[in-house]
Amino acid sequence: MTTPSSPVHPGQAALARELAERGLLSPQWREVWEHTPRHHFIPDPAWRQLRRGCELVTGQERMDLIYSDEPVVTQLDNGEPGGPGVATSSNSMPEMVARQLSALDVQPGHRVLEIGTATGYVAALLCRRVGEENVFSVEIDGALGAQARANLDTEGLHPTLRVTDGAMGLADHAPYDRILSTCALREVPPSLAGQLAPGGVLVAPMTDVFYGGATVRLARQDNGDLSGRFFHGASYMPMRSHRLEKLGPPDTTTARRRETDLAPERLHPLGFALYGSACLPGVRMTHGFHQDVRTVWLQAEDGSAAVAGGGTVTVYGPRDLWAEAEEVESEYAARGRPDTGSFGMTVTPHGQHLWLVP
Repeated sequence: MTTPSSPVHPGQAALARELAERGLLSPQWREVWEHTPRHHFIPDPAWRQLRRGCELVTGQERMDLIYSDEPVVTQLDNGEPGGPGVATSSNSMPEMVARQLSALDVQPGHRVLEIGTATGYVAALLCRRVGEENVFSVEIDGALGAQARANLDTEGLHPTLRVTDGAMGLADHAPYDRILSTCALREVPPSLAGQLAPGGVLVAPMTDVFYGGATVRLARQDNGDLSGRFFHGASYMPMRSHRLEKLGPPDTTTARRRETDLAPERLHPLGFALYGSACLPGVRMTHGFHQDVRTVWLQAEDGSAAVAGGGTVTVYGPRDLWAEAEEVESEYAARGRPDTGSFGMTVTPHGQHLWLVP
């Protein structure tokens, strides 16, 4: 473990204590967290993520946010001025970071590759756990990469940093005992799978058009495949090359409205979303509120769509997506509504597939 250089900040100590009391930090990780003040890695300006956008935070409000168990948005619109104010980088929710690091199960001396340096905070935690010479981190955004390097230099930490597309990993330093992605993946890139050492572990938040995010822990098998279970929900910004294009609006001339007994709440659990992603490939699902009524939107590339809430549903296009969702939800219920940990994923050279524990 690298000797800590920063004094314990009261807010950081309180945050580490809270996470430890919830069973999310081991004694070794708690010591590392206590000596890695989060505010050293948060630029100014910074924003709070709200349901409909981002809110600038300053002064004491900014410090209160930093030392809460909440994400802090650190970049809007890829750093381009005059944009719509969409969050494109953040310092992740501490609970999620702690869960990922626990699942990664790093030990002193492990070589670790991080995908998505962002502010450099997770790289700093890893440096103080496994040694800076064993930490490698890549970031696609040059400005973010430069800021992360400056943050880490201030802390006296010097891991190997590279500005490159995380989908390619970092082949010239492979193999790695552990790979951690801090951005959501739609598919595990073959380059990352190939850079994992035998017996190594990859932890990544996965995202699909049907679910917002679920974190998976994959171990490399003897035959080179990666396999493991999902263990927690996590909504992370997707890798830039994994971002989705918006679909066009549905053809309103095909609208059909009817009553439904299927409440949007029954489609909200992550277990159902994982099951539905396998049963309804290519269908997008979004949850939210419309006029204070919980609503779910379904949409497919052929122009089919459905909007349900308040006991009614409106269906558009050639397919009745809501009828399909009703059938899948009925199947899910018949299986006993399995939770997140009942699902797993296997990644092979031919692709990846989701599976359900028998």
